[in-house]
Amino acid sequence: MAAGATAADSSTAPAPHVLVVPYPAQGHTIPLLDLVGLLAARGLRLTVVATPGTAPLLAPLLAAHPGGAVRALTLPFPSHPAFPAGVESAKGCPPVLFGALIVAFAGLRAPLGSWVRARSGTPDRVVAILSDFFCGWTQPLAAELGITRVTFSSSAAYATAVLHSLLRRLPRREDESDDECPIAFPDLPGAPVYPWRQLSLLYRTYKEADEVTEGVRSNFLWNLGCSSFVSNTFQRLEGRYLEEPLADLGFRRVRAVGPLAPEADAAGKRGGETAVAAADLCAWLDKFEDKSVVYISFGSMAVLQPAHAEALATALEKTGAAFVWAVGPTVTLPDGFEERTAAGGRGTVIRGWAPQVAAAAPGGGLVRDALRVELGAGVRGGRGDHPGVADDVRPVRERAASRGRAARRRAALLGRRRHGAERRRAGARARVDRRGEGAGVGRRGRAGQGAGRGGRGGGARRRQLVAGGGGAGAGAPRARESG
Repeated sequence: MAAGATAADSSTAPAPHVLVVPYPAQGHTIPLLDLVGLLAARGLRLTVVATPGTAPLLAPLLAAHPGGAVRALTLPFPSHPAFPAGVESAKGCPPVLFGALIVAFAGLRAPLGSWVRARSGTPDRVVAILSDFFCGWTQPLAAELGITRVTFSSSAAYATAVLHSLLRRLPRREDESDDECPIAFPDLPGAPVYPWRQLSLLYRTYKEADEVTEGVRSNFLWNLGCSSFVSNTFQRLEGRYLEEPLADLGFRRVRAVGPLAPEADAAGKRGGETAVAAADLCAWLDKFEDKSVVYISFGSMAVLQPAHAEALATALEKTGAAFVWAVGPTVTLPDGFEERTAAGGRGTVIRGWAPQVAAAAPGGGLVRDALRVELGAGVRGGRGDHPGVADDVRPVRERAASRGRAARRRAALLGRRRHGAERRRAGARARVDRRGEGAGVGRRGRAGQGAGRGGRGGGARRRQLVAGGGGAGAGAPRARESG
């Protein structure tokens, strides 16, 4: 009888409750919300943290889970002297303030701690935190609460490791005026090397003892103490960086759960209000033959310089290719370009958020055949203008031949250092093997397993197209929950 009572109790026990903390930038929030939807469909209960300015992004997810599997916890955006009042997300935030946004958002640590503690010992208790890698402050919070924290990366495992490597090792230039100074990443497979000018702006603006930049660095160092990383990537794309734990990610296992993308919604409102109706854009695309339209997007935070915009516009006009170009509201295009392309019927310029999922995957979850080429958010205009991504991701050795004699000498020198770096990595792997599972690291983490496994059909053929920006709004006097 006791055994039967135990079985009955376990069958009626509430599902595990996870607190989700997205970072307030569209390219980070949206894929994490996609993952939340998958986890909810697999039986978890999830509470997603938002501020009044980002709460509207949760509306489609909440509507898809009306039974309470997904709830919203809306908290006032914390104030910080280094960050302008009234701004709650990366939308409209210049790259130089990106670090301040990371530090300001960490002000949610105390109210979230109080919220979680108030539910301890109840059926609604939180058992884990799933948070963006820009929310590293949730790691010490989880430690205080005695719960697990998993770090989410909205982009590739390689890019995540590069950024953590910079803020972990703090490599410097010998000559502070040399933007071509090569910076090596000896602990990554292949020991890649990049010139200084291509490194993340978050790192290039780092200053010792500065409150904001030191806060950014602490954010990334905290991530190295998490239980594991979950990355919006997949094995066939990044198997080289998923096969074994990486030193730059604290030797933590990286689970590949991408590419994350939902089924297209009829209104095409994913990510906020769109600048053009999804139905209108789809109707325009249907006029063209399969594989004949170029889709162009540089993300919502890239700063596309006028010279680059002009070069791309000129190339599009000369080739006569049909295209959809999602540009930011402040990008300067050549005089008459938009009018000429519209009159000719071969191009559509969208100034603002584009209904990308509805246009690219209507009804079937596969990429629309008319969209032939994606110049996605990983392609950046300018000299590393995006705070988290370099403007040219090729290692310096691959470009040495076109950079002149000095660059070739640097590449040769760094190439000779590569073998020593590989020996150091081999030693580090051996130490990990000796530590074994007791240290929380497996000998060979099998990526692609876990919560994201067995997602929606056509996952390997699905693309997430990123453009435009989301929205920000006014503050709220107190926290509120909705679901």
